[in-house]
Order: sequence, then C-alpha cells, then structure tokens
Amino acid sequence: MAISKSNIMSKKVITAGIVVIGDELLSGRTQDTNTSYIARWLEPLGIRVEEARIIKDHESIIINTVREFSKKFTYVFTTGGIGPTHDDITADAIAKAFNLSIDIRKDAVCMLKQRYSDKELNKARLRMARIPKGASLIKNPISQAPGFQVNNVFTLAGIPSIMRAMLVDVQDRLETGIKLYSIAVMAKGISEGDAALPLSIIEKSYMNVTLGSYPNFNSELIGVQFVARGPDLEELQKIKLEIECMIGNLRQVNSIKKLNS
Repeated sequence: MAISKSNIMSKKVITAGIVVIGDELLSGRTQDTNTSYIARWLEPLGIRVEEARIIKDHESIIINTVREFSKKFTYVFTTGGIGPTHDDITADAIAKAFNLSIDIRKDAVCMLKQRYSDKELNKARLRMARIPKGASLIKNPISQAPGFQVNNVFTLAGIPSIMRAMLVDVQDRLETGIKLYSIAVMAKGISEGDAALPLSIIEKSYMNVTLGSYPNFNSELIGVQFVARGPDLEELQKIKLEIECMIGNLRQVNSIKKLNS
C-alpha cells in the first residue's frame, strides 16, 4: 500500500542514539553486539538510529555524552556500567547528567531479592539497587538487577542476553514512527565507482528514500549490493526496477569497453 508524501512529511520522525559504555570494548577484549541488536530491534518500530558511540568508563565522558544525545535524539539507549563492581559508574553519571540525587531504592532491592538471599545481598550487590531519583525501573527477568529510565534515556545492562531481555519492558514506553522497508539488489561484476553517478540520480528522484551501495570482494562473488530504504513499498519496487535497469546499462557499457580494449 502506498503512503502519500504529505502523510510522511506530517508524521514526526522518531530518532535514537546509542551509547555503549565500557573500557573492555575500547581495548578490543569484548566485541560490541548491542548496537546492531538495538538498531534492528528499533527498525520495525519506525525508530531510526542516527548515531552510536562507544565510550570509556569515565564519569565526565558519560555525563557529557548522555546530555548531548538526550538533546539530539528522541530516545537514548545506554548499555553497560550498572553492575556491582567499582568501575560500574553509569548510574551515578546518569544521575549527575540530569542533576538528580541517587540512592538505594526499596523496589530495586525487592527485585534483587528475587535472586539473592539477605546474606548474599552484600554491599557490592546493593550497588545495583542505586537508582537516580524519580527514575522508572526497567525489569530484568534474567539476573533481576534492574535498569532504569530517566527522561528519554534508557539505561540497560551491558551483557547482551540481559540487555535484550530488558528491551521487552521498554517497548511499550516508546512512541513509534513510520516503519521503514528495504529492498536489496545484488549486481555481480559491477564496480561501485561505475554505479555512483547513476545511483545518485535515482536517489534524487525520491525524497523519502535513501540508497546505499556495498561492495563485495569475496572469492565467490565480486560486485555491489544496492540497498534502498524508505516508508513506501510501492515506491521501493519502482526503485528496484530502476536499479536493475541501471545494472543492465552498466553491463552493456562494460561489454563494449572489453570489446574495444
């Protein structure tokens, strides 16, 4: 079903920024998988990730980054730094970013008690119950230690399986935007440089579509994958036909060049 351009332009664009926190990510000891998961999770909701940043466990850097992202984007997702150890400082930094006090919350302690006995709930583990004042808790069905929401910022665990489980409690809090669809066309034997100009001409004809080209150099397939993203499936099908036509024209040109060489 086609979506009119007037409806697209009148609907609010919902954006997101992702802040991944952890020295272990910057050192290369741990690989970030949270960014790609969150981006894929948000896409069907019509929420566009516009920036992602990996930062170290440093209070002032966290504070400044969260403040910047909170102003720039509709929603912000942070992952990492809310565990029981001394270098888990995200909760304190988020509190300071919004000029809030922070303390142990009774409801957060109750969540932790679903996993830990009173004896096991030591001072270190109680750090995971320290929540900025006025924040809404985010349920954690795996280890029970909650995340939290302050304004438009959702603070989640860094462990991927726990972070993913926490998103279940976040979804109903989000305003959705226009869902984006995508189509992909693989062009074997076509170079990205040859396609750059005609591809840009196609993109300029469609105000609500973005076009990308992604070269492939593996031993089995040398070519380019063209990807179009937009809110109108019918429009994307038209673009697919134009891209296929472009590929055909480029192949003809390449054939003539080979014959003349």
